Amino acid sequence: MSTDSNVNPPAIGMHHIAVQTHDLDASIRLYRDVLGMSVVNQWGAPERRMALLDSGNGAHIELVAPVGALPVAASDSPSPPLLHLALNTTDVRQSVERVRNAGYQITIEPKDVLLGQVHATVAFFSGPNGERIEFFQTN
Repeated sequence: MSTDSNVNPPAIGMHHIAVQTHDLDASIRLYRDVLGMSVVNQWGAPERRMALLDSGNGAHIELVAPVGALPVAASDSPSPPLLHLALNTTDVRQSVERVRNAGYQITIEPKDVLLGQVHATVAFFSGPNGERIEFFQTN
């Protein structure tokens, strides 16, 4: 390899993360109505519907209805490939109250943490598919 060649990849950023759902409509209600994301596209056959929601800053969440048997909830798997989904927010405590009031279980109440040299406030809750969702606020 030549030493003058550019070995850096082209700009890479997060486009979307896909969450397999038990109930696509319930998932859309959480991400759209409670968390404020907008649905930018829906597609698929009746037995395999999908929706793409804009989560801000160019990133998206893709909700995917299962084919056949329902997926195993992330919380039921001994070693799920996706540990959690972290959503950036400017106010963790207000975000927690919003999802709590919508009926979702808060699994870790807001707490201040030091991650290396980053001061943050975090909290976790369970989504309608067993997915672990984190609110993350840098302080």
